[in-house]
Amino acid sequence: MIDPRYCRVMAAYNSEMNRRLYAAADRLTEAARREDEGAFFGSIHRTLSHLLWGDMVWMHRFDGWPAPSASLRESPDAFPDWAELKRRRAETDAAIEDWAARVTPAFLAGTLSWHSAVAGREVSRPTALLVAHMFNHQTHHRGQAHALITRAGQQTGDTDLPFVVDPALAV
Repeated sequence: MIDPRYCRVMAAYNSEMNRRLYAAADRLTEAARREDEGAFFGSIHRTLSHLLWGDMVWMHRFDGWPAPSASLRESPDAFPDWAELKRRRAETDAAIEDWAARVTPAFLAGTLSWHSAVAGREVSRPTALLVAHMFNHQTHHRGQAHALITRAGQQTGDTDLPFVVDPALAV
């Protein structure tokens, strides 16, 4: 399904797009970042908070990181301070890139089991599917935040994967 190169490419894409997204969001006022604009999580800030929370949950499962203390329901408000959210995002992105550099075909070929608080039961899925989901989740919610930031008048530059990531990562 996927291989370690995919993980490295997507981790690099995630980091660069988050740098661009947060730089654009930083040019907005605090009020603009917190305005409920009708997105799934309401505001830019709440969407980005959920996204960071989600990455931390998946990396807890993939690499043994500490689990976030907030629940899914609390995730949009898990990181209420903008400066802290930005700092944690940058640290998390660097750590995801480090993890991606260590991913092996054997890891991706495995199965991951965990207790899902949302489902209320033990769940098992192919690891490669879950890793692809994590990167897809990032792109999905970053797209929501991007739309809100663009509507607020800020730009992030190109968002197309082949023009954001060094093509050498894919070989």
